[in-house]
Amino acid sequence: MVLRLLMRYLANNEQLIQRMADSYPMRRAAQLVVSLMYRSKSLAREQGLHEMTPERFKSFVNMFKNNIRQELEGVKRELKNKKNN
Repeated sequence: MVLRLLMRYLANNEQLIQRMADSYPMRRAAQLVVSLMYRSKSLAREQGLHEMTPERFKSFVNMFKNNIRQELEGVKRELKNKKNN
């Protein structure tokens, strides 16, 4: 209850919000988010993911799951070999 009141006060404190918005970490975080958004958007266009049909999306997800499964099995084998040696 006290935490909720404190958070509400801080969220409604205009001076604090303005100081946080003007701070370097907040500006940098915003720059990184926008940069990531534009990179992912251009990557999606290059890969043709923005024109994906439901069937193509399902095959993409299945391929992704299979790749992850194979990588995990490979890591398990490497750990097992290291443990036996």
